[in-house]
Amino acid sequence: MKSALILLFFSFQLMMGNSNYWSKTGHRVVGELAQQHLNRKTKRAVSKLLKGKSLASVSNYADEIKSDRAYKNFSPWHYVNIPSDKKYEEVDPDTNGDLVQGIQKCIDILRSETSSEADKIFYLKMLVHLIGDLHQPLHVGRKEDKGGNDIQVQWFDRGSNLHRVWDSHMIDYNGMSYTELTKNLSTLNKKQIREIEEGTLQDWVAESQALVNEVYSSAGKGEKLGYSYSYKYWNTVEKQLQKGGLRLAKVLNQIFG
Repeated sequence: MKSALILLFFSFQLMMGNSNYWSKTGHRVVGELAQQHLNRKTKRAVSKLLKGKSLASVSNYADEIKSDRAYKNFSPWHYVNIPSDKKYEEVDPDTNGDLVQGIQKCIDILRSETSSEADKIFYLKMLVHLIGDLHQPLHVGRKEDKGGNDIQVQWFDRGSNLHRVWDSHMIDYNGMSYTELTKNLSTLNKKQIREIEEGTLQDWVAESQALVNEVYSSAGKGEKLGYSYSYKYWNTVEKQLQKGGLRLAKVLNQIFG
């Protein structure tokens, strides 16, 4: 009986594990790409805080602590819900916190000269993850359907939801490791990189908000998704991962550089 319960628990965890965040591979791509675009001073500061670990290696920390109730107050930091006809600045901020507030808190802690080393380590790990979440468009989705989690679809004839398709299915279906995926992102010139890096946090939120409307219109409830859907939207996934990595590097270079 005990063995059956354990098996049931882990089956449930496997089924639900990717329902609310970029796949581990996606977050590691964001971290790996950011690492490649840090300036020397920032690299030293980040390496010192992370005890030599890479940004990719800590990129899933914010998801890993979800199972610890001591960190339950950080759960709302993974997403932000904004009405489709409003900008983030036009709505009252969630008193429980949200993705935008979480990112800003991380930046403030890392910039502060009075923050402890322990706090800087924790909030650096969180920032790496949250910048990644910001660029998964359904993390800036509708409150009424929980960012697409309640929009049930079929992925290669297996039950899933629209959020999970964008979080993990398309990335995992691609089959590349995070290093392979990073190497195969589009080659950008300096001007293109600068264009991606431009803007404020609110600008990046608005960009994801505009993209999410396209994602919502891409599939209806119960729709069967597979090869053609992945082919159509894979380029968008790659662009979002690339933007996340470059913008994370920009933020870190501004903090430490």
